[in-house]
Amino acid sequence: MIADDEYTSSDLNLQTQHRMLILGNKIYLENIAKDSGVRFGTSGARGLVSDMTDRVCWAYTTAFLQEVMPGAKRVVLGHDLRPSSPAIVQACATSIQAQGMDTIYAGALPTPALAFYALQEQIPAIMVTGSHIPFDRNGIKFYTDEGEISKDHEAAITQAIIPDADVYSSAMELLPVAAPLDVYRERYRKFFPEGFLRGMRIGVYEHSSVARDFLTDLLRQFGAVVVSLGRTNSFVPIDTEAVSEEDQALGREWAKVHRLDALLSTDGDADRPLIGDETGRWLRGDVVGLLCAQYLNAHTVVTPVSSTTAIERRGVFAHVMRTKIGSPYVISAMQTAITAEKGGVVGFEANGGFLVGNTFERNGRILESLPTRDAVLPILALLALARERSVPLSALSASLPQRFTASDRIKEFPTERSQALIANLSSSHQAIIAVLGNSYGNVVGQDETDGLRLTFASSQIIHLRPSGNAPELRCYAETDSEEQARELVRMVLERVRAAS
Repeated sequence: MIADDEYTSSDLNLQTQHRMLILGNKIYLENIAKDSGVRFGTSGARGLVSDMTDRVCWAYTTAFLQEVMPGAKRVVLGHDLRPSSPAIVQACATSIQAQGMDTIYAGALPTPALAFYALQEQIPAIMVTGSHIPFDRNGIKFYTDEGEISKDHEAAITQAIIPDADVYSSAMELLPVAAPLDVYRERYRKFFPEGFLRGMRIGVYEHSSVARDFLTDLLRQFGAVVVSLGRTNSFVPIDTEAVSEEDQALGREWAKVHRLDALLSTDGDADRPLIGDETGRWLRGDVVGLLCAQYLNAHTVVTPVSSTTAIERRGVFAHVMRTKIGSPYVISAMQTAITAEKGGVVGFEANGGFLVGNTFERNGRILESLPTRDAVLPILALLALARERSVPLSALSASLPQRFTASDRIKEFPTERSQALIANLSSSHQAIIAVLGNSYGNVVGQDETDGLRLTFASSQIIHLRPSGNAPELRCYAETDSEEQARELVRMVLERVRAAS
């Protein structure tokens, strides 16, 4: 909780309102977004750290509280381990106080832990995190008392007009409380059997993940022997959709040297898992999601167009719904499915982040819903599934239809440039041949749900889209061969670079 100052938050709010009546100064969020470059992407408002000034962060927080949660009494606030996050937290806390609301400061913790606590307490939440994006960037995620904000909420925030208080940050003392992390831990202790990981030797690639200590402690509570690996105080932008060659090599080396049964990690704010089998091979996020959905005996799966077609080919889900990339789209479709009473509804993305729309029961144990990306559930679910089947982790993915996906990106590729490329490729088959070549056969399917996803007669799939979080062009590929998928991504990006 924040320490009391010489004035109360209500006094500050009255003083601010009085000043506005006199001066009439206002801030237009559209101007803030345009001038700073801090905008909503696929997950939260994000931008360069140098552009996320106290004024910008204060303004976004104030607009959220004013437009989306004006009647709130309390707001829970947390952050990841980026060195830029504490300063942004101060600006957010200043805004919360100025609105006459109490701040529950959760400290550094996983994004899904903050979101789950907010749902339990039925209060809004603000998470300062840039997730997996590069070190020089950061972001703010906003949650209502019902979960992630929608695209309509984002529009309302962006169009907001707020009073300018001329006070954007202060050195208020923020003392973290343990409750949010405790409630999150209990979610898994209630659902997974006691000691189900006994006899397993698990490596945790800690790097700069905000969940590194929490995950290690939880695995040990379930009986695992944990080997801590790769811990650093320098922020590492782990992207679970495009694992670097260095991390792939590290995984293989660690698994061999430490005789591991599994290798686990997350991205920076722990809403995306990174799971390696006993050989140190990292599993694709959509494969992780598919297996987690199977473990829960889900009825309906919601996932973006970029996820593997093995989901449909597996034939175990009554409904598969495809969306644009980004958790807001997945959540919206999940809500539609829940309203239509389509049974147990889950969602996941190609990055592995897993969302639970309903309360699930398995072997008499209850899992409460959490309709925001989570890394810990799929990690524990895959370990539990392997133990139940008495097989190594590698056997889980081997049991699925053998469709292989790969992805990578071109960094510092402006969004406008990506959009122009996609418009050109969408225009004709000749444009596709000119840029991508003619070794795939005819196009038998063209999906423009999000970017451009082309299915060829050869059964190869190429999907290009601009990132919603950074100036990057992402490429996804799917084929019947793992090596071919990686080579296809490499070749496509190489041809795009040459054509640009």
